[in-house]
Amino acid sequence: MEQQVSASARREVMGGLAKGLGVLRTFSRTRPHMTLSEIAARAGLPAATARRCLNTLEELGYVTRNGRQFLLRPRVLEIGAVYLDSMDIDSLTRTHLEEIAHETGDSAAVSVLSGTNIVYVARASARTLVRLEAHVGSQFPAHATSMGRVLLAGLSPESLATYFSKAKLESLTPKTVTNRAELEKILTDVRRNGYAVVEEELALGVVSLAVPITDSKGRVVAALNISSHARQSNAATLVSSHLATLQRVSKAISAELIHIPGLSLSAQV
Repeated sequence: MEQQVSASARREVMGGLAKGLGVLRTFSRTRPHMTLSEIAARAGLPAATARRCLNTLEELGYVTRNGRQFLLRPRVLEIGAVYLDSMDIDSLTRTHLEEIAHETGDSAAVSVLSGTNIVYVARASARTLVRLEAHVGSQFPAHATSMGRVLLAGLSPESLATYFSKAKLESLTPKTVTNRAELEKILTDVRRNGYAVVEEELALGVVSLAVPITDSKGRVVAALNISSHARQSNAATLVSSHLATLQRVSKAISAELIHIPGLSLSAQV
C-alpha cells in the first residue's frame, strides 16, 4: 500500500514545473544574467531541458535575453508579491520594524524558513550594513544567521533532522559554526533562552540578535531580528541593550497573527 501511495504521489508531480522553477532559482544578485550553459549547470539540467524551460519562461514573460545572456523580467516579482500580499505581512510589521529601527539606530527584519534558508519578508533600516545589505526576498543560510537559529530551534525533532540531512553547513566567514553537534548544542541553548545571537558568522562586521514570533498555538512561525555593525556593538551589548525591545515587539506581532492565519499554516509545516 505504501508503495502504491508513493507511486500515485509521484504521478501527481509535474516534473517540468519543478525544472522551470529550478531555472528561475539559478538567478541571483551576483548572477543577474547568464548563458544557457551556465543556467543548465547551476540548475543541474541537460542543456536541451534548460533551453525548453527558458523558452517557455520567455514566452510567459518571466525571462528575456540579451544576445547569449538570459535575465529575469519584472514579472517574476508577481510570484513573490502574491505570498506577501496574501499574508499582509508588510502592513502587520511595518510600524513595529520602523519602531525598532528608530529606537536602536540599526536595521530590523522579519524572516521565515524556506528549505535550508531564511527568507526576508519585511525589513526596516536606520542605516545600511555595508557588508551585508538585505532586502525583502533576500535568502541566507539558516545555520549562520540569528533568525535561522531561532527558526531551527522551533522545529520538531523530525523536521530538524530533515533540515540537517539537506543543509550544506558551509563556512561563510572564519567564525561560522559548521559542525552539526556544535550547532545542535547552540539550538538547545536558543530553545532554552528564547533568543539567538550571531557575531560575524554570516558576514564579517555584522552582528545580529533574533527572537521568535509565535502563533496562537505557540508554534514558531517567523523570526524577528536586529542587525548592527560589529565595530559599534557586540553580542553581549545587543542582548543587554535590545533583547527586551525585541521581545516586546515580538509579543505584539505574535498577538496580531490572528489576522494572518496563513502565515501560521505556511511558515512551518
